[in-house]
Amino acid sequence: MEVATIRDGCAHDAPAIAKIYAFYVNNSTISFEEVPPADSEIANRIQCVQSEYPWLVAQVGEDVAGYAYASRFRERAAYRHSVEVTVYVAPDRQRRGIGRALYAALLDRLSRLGYHRAFAGIALPNDASIALHRSLGFEAVGVYSEAGQKFGKWVDVSWWGIDPKRRA
Repeated sequence: MEVATIRDGCAHDAPAIAKIYAFYVNNSTISFEEVPPADSEIANRIQCVQSEYPWLVAQVGEDVAGYAYASRFRERAAYRHSVEVTVYVAPDRQRRGIGRALYAALLDRLSRLGYHRAFAGIALPNDASIALHRSLGFEAVGVYSEAGQKFGKWVDVSWWGIDPKRRA
C-alpha cells in the first residue's frame, strides 16, 4: 500500500488531474467523454464542484496520484440528500490503496455533511472498480443497459449505492 496525503483539490491540481483523466477518456469506456478536457476546464470543474461538494486529491510526494469528488445526483429538490461520487487513480498508481483511501475520505466528508446516499456509476465490464466499491460497503442497485456508446460499442452502467454513515 502506498501512503498518500488526502487533501482538498485546487485549481493548481488541474494539469495533473487532466492528465490522469485524459488517460481514461482516450483509452477506456470508464468515462463517457470522448475528448479529454483542457486543464482550464478541469480547473473550472473543480471550482464548480467545490461550491457545494468535496473534491479531494491524493498526493504522493509531489505528485497527484488520484482524485475523487461528489456532485449533484439529480436536479429535483427531493434528491438533495444524495450525491454521485467518482474516483480516478493515475494508471501507474493503481492497486496501491489510493482509490480506497480517496473514497474513504470522501465518504467520511459526505457523512459529516449529512448526505444520506452516495451513488457511483461503473461502466461495465470493470471488475476492479466493482471490487473497490464492494470493499467499501457499496451495494449494487441496478444496471442501465446500453447507457452509452463509445469506441463503436454499447456500454452498460452498473449503479452502486451506500449510506456514507454506514460504510464498511
